Amino acid sequence: MVRERETPKQQQQVSYTVEQLVAVNPYNPDILPDLENYVNEQVSSQTYSLDANLCLLRLYQFEPERMSTQIVARILVKACLSSSLYLCRIMYQLVSRLGYVVLNASFSFFPPAFLQALMAMPAPDFSLCLFLIPERVQMEEQFKTLIVLSHYLETGRFRQFWDEAAKNRHIVEAVPGFEQAIQTYAIHVLSLTYQKIPRPVLAEAINIEGLSLDKFLEHQAANSGWILEKGHGRGQLIVLPRNEFNHPELKKSAADSVPLEHITRIFPILG
Repeated sequence: MVRERETPKQQQQVSYTVEQLVAVNPYNPDILPDLENYVNEQVSSQTYSLDANLCLLRLYQFEPERMSTQIVARILVKACLSSSLYLCRIMYQLVSRLGYVVLNASFSFFPPAFLQALMAMPAPDFSLCLFLIPERVQMEEQFKTLIVLSHYLETGRFRQFWDEAAKNRHIVEAVPGFEQAIQTYAIHVLSLTYQKIPRPVLAEAINIEGLSLDKFLEHQAANSGWILEKGHGRGQLIVLPRNEFNHPELKKSAADSVPLEHITRIFPILG
């Protein structure tokens, strides 16, 4: 019995993942619907792919009539969340090299100027996506709002961030997990900054107050090692878990030291 040979059409019917499509032919306009569906999949599954999203934005530049502002807005929201995680990594790297000693006994924190400078570092994902969006689109109200939200997040202005987000619930609620991701980021920043944090500062950063905050603190105390000092209301202090960043020690760096024999060599020159 002779086996039938596959026709060229049958041989071409091979399924590719979105990542493979982007890698093989990123400028093929035929993959645009697949990329748009992939953005919606990222939103529903709370995953993220910067390369795929940038590829879609580039295709929109070549096919402006096919641009979906809803898809673009979702890409920016996802990029905003990713940028906050990037800032966390940068803060870890810089603070670990600082060797800063915290001496304030009541509630200790790094200088605000240092934190502001650190938080103002550019967040690449959001900026990369924004550069690929036409200016006329950026001038639409929803995109101006996202730009403002990103700025507040990058500069650590959490109160302003939550106030602006509350005015635009329809934008942020389009992406599940957005609020929780920002709260996680805010807590991470505070854990790098504070040994003991006043209750009002925590409440402002994570946008939780009253009984909801009490339950949150109880959960953190039971599961994350937080310690609630005695006190009530705004005067209460929360002791955060000790780590190498909120309890740093000044370490001598071997790279900064000059061997004694090198110094003695210049004595004859000094006369």
